[in-house]
Amino acid sequence: MKTICMPLGRRMRLAALLWLGALPLGAQDLAPQVRDSIGGFLTRTARTTIRCGRIGIDSVRGDGRTLTIYADKTCSYIPFREDNVGAIYDGVRHLLPEALRGRRLAIHADGTPIEELVPRPSRSRFDRREPTFTAPSDRPLVVRADAHALPDAGLAGRHIALWQSHGYYFEPKLNRWEWQRARIFQTVEDLYTQSYVLPYLVPMLENAGACVLLPRERDTQTAEAVVDNDPGIGSSRYAETGAWSTGSGEGFAHVRTVYRDTENPFREGSYRQMRTTTRPADTVSAVWMPDLPEAGRYAVYVSYKTLDDSADDALYTVRHRGGETRFRVNQTMGGGTWIYLGRFLFDAGCSPEGCVMLSNLSRKGGRIVTADAVKFGGGTGNVARIVPEAQRRPQIEYRYETSGYPRFTEGARYWLQWAGFADSVYTATGNENDYRDDYMCRGIWVNALAGGSKNAPHRDGLRIPVDMSLAFHSDAGTTPGDSIIGTLGIYYSREGGGRFPNGVSRGASRDLTDLVQSQIVSDIRAAFEPEWSRRGMWNASYYEARVPEVPAMLLELLSHQNFADMRYGLDPRFRFTVSRAIYKGILRYLSFQYRQPFVVQPLPVDRFRARFTAEGRVALAWEPVVDTLEATAVPDRYVLYTRIGDGDFDNGVVVEGRSAVRDIEPGRIYGFRVTALNRGGESFPSEVLSVCRLAESKGTVLVVNGFDRVSAPQDFVCDSLAGFCDAVDHGVPYLEDISYIGSQYEFCRSTPYGDDDAAGFGASRADYETQVVAGNTFDYPARHGEAIAAAGYSFVSCSAAAVTDGWTDMADYRFVDLVLGKQRRTAVARGAMPARYEAFPSALRRRVADYLDRGGNLFVSGAYVGSDPCSGPDAEAGRAFTADVLKFKLRTGRAAVRGVVRGAASPFGSLAGRYEYFHELNDECYAVESPDAVEPACEGAFTVFRYGENNLSAGVAYRDDVCRICTLGFPFEAVRSAEQRRELMRGVLEFFETR
Repeated sequence: MKTICMPLGRRMRLAALLWLGALPLGAQDLAPQVRDSIGGFLTRTARTTIRCGRIGIDSVRGDGRTLTIYADKTCSYIPFREDNVGAIYDGVRHLLPEALRGRRLAIHADGTPIEELVPRPSRSRFDRREPTFTAPSDRPLVVRADAHALPDAGLAGRHIALWQSHGYYFEPKLNRWEWQRARIFQTVEDLYTQSYVLPYLVPMLENAGACVLLPRERDTQTAEAVVDNDPGIGSSRYAETGAWSTGSGEGFAHVRTVYRDTENPFREGSYRQMRTTTRPADTVSAVWMPDLPEAGRYAVYVSYKTLDDSADDALYTVRHRGGETRFRVNQTMGGGTWIYLGRFLFDAGCSPEGCVMLSNLSRKGGRIVTADAVKFGGGTGNVARIVPEAQRRPQIEYRYETSGYPRFTEGARYWLQWAGFADSVYTATGNENDYRDDYMCRGIWVNALAGGSKNAPHRDGLRIPVDMSLAFHSDAGTTPGDSIIGTLGIYYSREGGGRFPNGVSRGASRDLTDLVQSQIVSDIRAAFEPEWSRRGMWNASYYEARVPEVPAMLLELLSHQNFADMRYGLDPRFRFTVSRAIYKGILRYLSFQYRQPFVVQPLPVDRFRARFTAEGRVALAWEPVVDTLEATAVPDRYVLYTRIGDGDFDNGVVVEGRSAVRDIEPGRIYGFRVTALNRGGESFPSEVLSVCRLAESKGTVLVVNGFDRVSAPQDFVCDSLAGFCDAVDHGVPYLEDISYIGSQYEFCRSTPYGDDDAAGFGASRADYETQVVAGNTFDYPARHGEAIAAAGYSFVSCSAAAVTDGWTDMADYRFVDLVLGKQRRTAVARGAMPARYEAFPSALRRRVADYLDRGGNLFVSGAYVGSDPCSGPDAEAGRAFTADVLKFKLRTGRAAVRGVVRGAASPFGSLAGRYEYFHELNDECYAVESPDAVEPACEGAFTVFRYGENNLSAGVAYRDDVCRICTLGFPFEAVRSAEQRRELMRGVLEFFETR
């Protein structure tokens, strides 16, 4: 028999005709090599956007003229958009046998056509009959009554449930409280994710108008005062005007120092009630006046009872050191728990100037406002736990034990008990397993919030119309070398037949996950790391993704156990960028649900400057910052906030342009900051500038704030060792750090992970895990200015950028105080972001040199005034600048660790004495762990301070017939006491005046 040889293409076409050409397509399949080619093509396509394994073809089915290809679930990880869907269909069709290319083609991933996996907000066309998940309410839970504008293209009226990983919890197997993850790379997951959620993400969402609800304590203030109508623990005061009455039913009472098992403080007291009025003359009030143990910032939470005829606009007024701030609270929802209003600065003690007032004035009369407890501050944990009886061992005595930690560090399970939720919410295991209770309670809590609202009428609850939930985690895992694990998104679409109880498709959770994950990865790649890994979008039955009856996402941002990830993850700039990306993804998602346009809130302004006018007023000006990652983030107005003396900032006034003029009283120190506004909301605040004009002044000092650095701790990488060296440079937190636990002590890359108590490579101490660490407050002109005013001089201030860009001319002032703090050239690990934060960038060097040539008097202080300009790519020019212009030379960096300097014998004799500066981490001022030693560089320069532990020169002064200069190798604002700062500044200014 003769063998007939045919080309491969003809054989494949013949096979296709035999298999599929003239027969129904029902049970037939593609040839294995065709399936492999399609899988390879899908894999290559996926790897252009995500990190994944090989994509396989599970099956192929035919139906009439349609060929359906079912790819495995890995294919569903692709962020599908209309352009790549079209390209995928074209590419797969090209790989089919010629005889099949004319048939209708369908490609499924995870059981769904890939075109239906394109997020609806990213589609050019969609079925408008398909309902979106909306939870409309005429009046949100909380609205700031004196808000400057309604963000009508933001998140006004939206309610978002959000939580940050796990928390400190009780482990009965070990009879101890512990973290859910290991202590590694100076943090632990239970605290690490809070460093995004609390300082960045929540304020961004709230600035866009959203009500954000958290199942964990959000206030890092460890002091706490609870004021209630019922007698209880503490000496705070509750008072009323008018004829309030006691309501029927349970209310809050603080009668226990600790709470055990299922004890509920919201079931142990009563509440008060009053009918509303529309007549101001008939207004009465309830007043809560705390007795605070110390001055500081305290969160304010209110509680009340929700009744059938509750008012939806209960007016609360918070009196604080910045004045009064008012809120409208919708008491038809949220009753029987703590409702957060805001965080405010209060004085210590008990005073009518620090209190909360509830009025019965309403837009509708005859309704009821209810008054229960008010909580000030976060406090420490007061839920006590014990090993369950079934797990106890003989001859061991067990007792109830609280964590002893600040409440903000604890897991959701304990906050929800303190916040009055039913035990069915916070202990699904019946108090047998706190670890499981903690992750299970969050999804149950979301449903308890939404119960009774339009979208959950089938269950009891707080009636809050929750729009979505997001669980923020940092995944565990390591990679060899310096590769990045990256970002994972998780959702679940199969619960309840793929529908929420209100009938909306659970595909909304995938839309949310895709939009948020895509925004995160895009912004990280643009701003930090072009090779940042995007992992999968898992449609997986995780409790936090499955249980909420609202669109839900579980985010695994990065791996806190992977060094390459954490080189970015400890950087405050990275945290801001990621948080802003999450906010933008949520904004886009919710804007689509409500069919409204969206605008992203602006970035903070820059080039802020202040000057006195001829009339004795102060003129302020600033410039907007362009957001290269978001075209809509353009400001159209601004808000100017004012602080007087040691008070707090007021509620601000709207300014249409980029400048403002304000009246000031002689002898008072004023602080100013600015935010940018648009239809999407309000930006984060600018730095704070301060001014003071004395009635009888010796002159005016210009304070230039050149300290804007925020950064991660110093890190290093070599063949076998790597890690973070905060003893060399702890970095600079943004405002404060709530995630630092202690120094890394295991640097060997090959040290394996043992367990949570033996973390291996990256293992870290735990001596700071209950402490808030101070960072850059961007408020140092006030600290310098207070000492300047005490010496008899007026002062104004500006940012360093205002000087370098020519907005402020230093030559207009006889005296300039340049604040450099811990400014130093800082680079991210690698990637897209250039190094920033030079102490003396070239433009500033030119301005300083010109100022001194024209006879100026310059005071400079900072931890890296010598080591920063004398290193890096411009080191030669930096050394010439310090020697020829500032008249000092670097002796050594890392000159001291004790935080003590003393005056040296010199013509600067009035500064003889001992001065202490903050050299260890604390909650008051950033730490100066390794300042410079600087020495005179020429005749006319002399040492004025020496470090107490080694006599190295800590400060240099210079004088000639033209100018005078004083340079300190330690930051002036880090000097511990106000008295010492005044003495030091007085000596500097006297030196400048002496001729």
